[in-house]
Amino acid sequence: MRLAEEAALHWGGRPVALIVERENAVYRMAVPGGGGGGVAALRLHRMGYQTAAAIRSELWFCGALADAGLPVPRPLLAGDQALVTLSNGRFASAVEWLGGAPLGAAGVPLAGSVARQAEQHFALGQMLARVHTATESLTLPDHFARPAWDVDGLTGDAPFWGRFWEHPALTDAEAGVMRDARGFLRTALQDHARTAPLMPVHADVLRENILVDGSDLSLIDFDDCGMGFALYDLGTVLSQNLYEPGVADLRAGLIAGYGSLRGVEARMVDVFTLARTLASVGWTMPRLAADDPIMRSHIARAVMCARAVME
Repeated sequence: MRLAEEAALHWGGRPVALIVERENAVYRMAVPGGGGGGVAALRLHRMGYQTAAAIRSELWFCGALADAGLPVPRPLLAGDQALVTLSNGRFASAVEWLGGAPLGAAGVPLAGSVARQAEQHFALGQMLARVHTATESLTLPDHFARPAWDVDGLTGDAPFWGRFWEHPALTDAEAGVMRDARGFLRTALQDHARTAPLMPVHADVLRENILVDGSDLSLIDFDDCGMGFALYDLGTVLSQNLYEPGVADLRAGLIAGYGSLRGVEARMVDVFTLARTLASVGWTMPRLAADDPIMRSHIARAVMCARAVME
């Protein structure tokens, strides 16, 4: 908590509670006056994950989307800076506190009826379409520097989240599926790239990052945003739904909602679902202990998805 207290002083605030600790440690922070009911989200960025330039670019992106009227958190300045460096070299930033509760949690079945879940996914698809349309109208600043979720960022020799096909926990059979899936995905993405331009995407549209407040949805945690394909955001959503009883309805709702505002190729949504499940296998390697059950569950999910999509 000491670092959080040090960071909060830059915004004249104080940390109240640790909310989540993943790539960032996020605290609920009491701040004097202003919007959000005197509350903001204080973020202590994971050491070595993103550069200062990348975090500033993320904050610029969030601010630009907020200015366009999208339901995303607006960065809060500490003096004239959006990003501060703490005494141990760790970066800190703060953003507006948005109301609502997460749509769900990883590994926990979604609440409510399948019909209700499908309605929420339709609304989510529409929100993502609005985010992507607004993004297309932005002029990126010269200093914009974010990771690449492009063909090489997902399937190259050094993918952003790691060489998933070389995960040490893979059996020989699983490694074979992963290698086949990598080749399949690379070809599909190269074809897609001929007509689908790269753009800044959220790249981590998980249940935990979608807030529900009545009928309103908002999108938080742009820490993984980068230059990628729009439909990767839809694939990320669906990657968490593969074991849901209503997965077909959720997929249909998400695609229908998105398609009501933007063009969408349903088959490519499945391809990007595969892309996310593969990337997530790579994500586990430097972050989880060798005996963490999430290692095996992510591998099993990716193998299942690969076999289904490559049929």
